[in-house]
Amino acid sequence: MTATDEHATDSDLGWSLGVLLRAYERAMTTAVAAVPHGFRGFLVLREVVRGAHPSQAALAASLGIDRTVMTYLVDDLERARLVERRVAEVDRRQRRVLATAAAATLLTELEQRVAHAEDAVFGALEPEERRAVGLLLRRAACGYRDAEPGDPCTTVEHALGR
Repeated sequence: MTATDEHATDSDLGWSLGVLLRAYERAMTTAVAAVPHGFRGFLVLREVVRGAHPSQAALAASLGIDRTVMTYLVDDLERARLVERRVAEVDRRQRRVLATAAAATLLTELEQRVAHAEDAVFGALEPEERRAVGLLLRRAACGYRDAEPGDPCTTVEHALGR
């Protein structure tokens, strides 16, 4: 039994989450430096490459990002030639955000970097433990998001003291 195991019953969830959040932020900042707006830009790019959203507004709602902020994100991704806007088929007043070929290539590279960064942050856990923690955190995050609508990125930045 290690010192860490001995004090497991005395663990402080807030301290653990804080340590992991700071480590995750540092690791992700480096891993996704190639995309405008860092991790938030990576999340947008990933959703756009997946192509699941019929409009820019739906993309913003899905990620919990304010529509005006999404405009700036997409503008910068468009300038980087990673996405392009087209008139949405369902409503000509809306724009659909589509990935370029460069976006798909970059996303593959970024996802590998993110996986390596996550391995570094969560290396103390066995693969099945990581999956379990990931599922539990996702459930908690989705429950919180549904109960407290708003921009989850702002919530995280507030938690980091920005």
